[in-house]
Amino acid sequence: MSSTTRQAARAADAPLDDAALVTALAAICRAPYVITEAGDLEPYLTDWRGRYHGRAIAVVKPADTAEVASVVKLCAAQGVAIVPQGGNTGMCGAATPGAEGRSIVLRLDRLNRIRAVSPLANSITVEAGCILAQIQEAAAAVDRLFPLSLGAEGSCQIGGNIATNAGGTAVLRYGNTRELVLGLEVVLPDGSVLDRLQRLRKNSSGYDLKQLFIGAEGTLGIVTAAALKLFPRPRSHALALVALPEIEAALALLERLRGALGDRLASLEAMSRGQVAVIAEHVPHVAIPFALEAPWYLLIELTDSLAGIDLRTPLEDVLGAAMEEGLVTDAILAESEAQAQALWKIRHSVSEGSKAAGHVVSHDSAVPLERQAEFVRQVEARIAEVAPQARIVMHGHVGDGNMHVLAILDRAQCADAAALAALAARINEVVDAVTAGLGGAISAEHGIGITNRARLARVADPVDLAWMRRVKALLDPLGLMNPGKVLPDA
Repeated sequence: MSSTTRQAARAADAPLDDAALVTALAAICRAPYVITEAGDLEPYLTDWRGRYHGRAIAVVKPADTAEVASVVKLCAAQGVAIVPQGGNTGMCGAATPGAEGRSIVLRLDRLNRIRAVSPLANSITVEAGCILAQIQEAAAAVDRLFPLSLGAEGSCQIGGNIATNAGGTAVLRYGNTRELVLGLEVVLPDGSVLDRLQRLRKNSSGYDLKQLFIGAEGTLGIVTAAALKLFPRPRSHALALVALPEIEAALALLERLRGALGDRLASLEAMSRGQVAVIAEHVPHVAIPFALEAPWYLLIELTDSLAGIDLRTPLEDVLGAAMEEGLVTDAILAESEAQAQALWKIRHSVSEGSKAAGHVVSHDSAVPLERQAEFVRQVEARIAEVAPQARIVMHGHVGDGNMHVLAILDRAQCADAAALAALAARINEVVDAVTAGLGGAISAEHGIGITNRARLARVADPVDLAWMRRVKALLDPLGLMNPGKVLPDA
């Protein structure tokens, strides 16, 4: 045992004030990686949308799993809460510390190694601090695809993606993050390490414990590494952006495209006219190559792992027939990779544009696919009733039932924080009522965090909540892992 490890172990045995705790943390991770200066702490204490701000004794950046485990053991002994934080790109404040109590922010940036890549097994083993785009690039280097893709992929970390069970634009074909995980390494709340990093495709040896930590938002343990699935790299592509007269047309196109092209249908992303208009108004570096005349726009991507496959012709055939029947009013087919990237840039700019447009009351609802159009129409009408001043825009993933409904409020009218909170609560209530009434869920891919705790309490089955609390109490009896997140107050 090294002298620094012995020093940290002795520190865990006696009560420490904040200064002594920082000294003990520095003994584990080295002083440069324990941040305590107020100005340096600030970026880690606020979520990216600026909604939540907390406090912390320090931001700690361990170098490996062993250091994470030592930090957790120390904090558990001292009764100090731990807020795991990846790229801090989450939508619901799950990576932001609270304003009360003693806590540290535990950043995973330095756990950024790619441990193994196997083209034979179609797997990659990575540490939790790896940037999503870095994993995509490592897969491409061995002629494989890691399909998780979202707007923040250049800065979000895979540990955070796993913690929120991130979705993104490829769920239609490849599934949410949960379906891409083969194994996990997790530091548990007592500092022990659960090693479930096996890359096995088949394993029925008892409970699948890794599933507990996917989507748990750091409340049950800290993911430090993951074994992930890879797929054959697409070599043939076709992309189109089409204008639709109504949202129902998107579902009709989904059925036709699947019937004609099967699993070659990789993505089907919808945006309301209002959503595209917000991007046009507030994201100047994104070009909108069409007039905003249709109520809805749909981005369709086809891929195949075989080179030289003609995907454009069957796509044109489906769209041509749809245009004759009035399901599609206009279409742009990408003529080059650059044009395809430009069209995708529109879709990936929805968060940036909406944030710039005003105060956003956002939703991440999922409903059964057959009821997605009904959800869109009902929720738009209900929001207009309670918040006629709101600009209602939508974007979402046709095919998995997930539609993001945004009520954008003029910031000039949001000076009264109490009135704003009350209005946001009314908007949430009507969206949740529609969602629950259609058999849906209030969070499809963003998680619960701070934002959605009260909403979860309103719509969740009491049996579900009771067992979630039992699992939390079993794994984290001291309640130190990311407190105040996910579970509503009892």
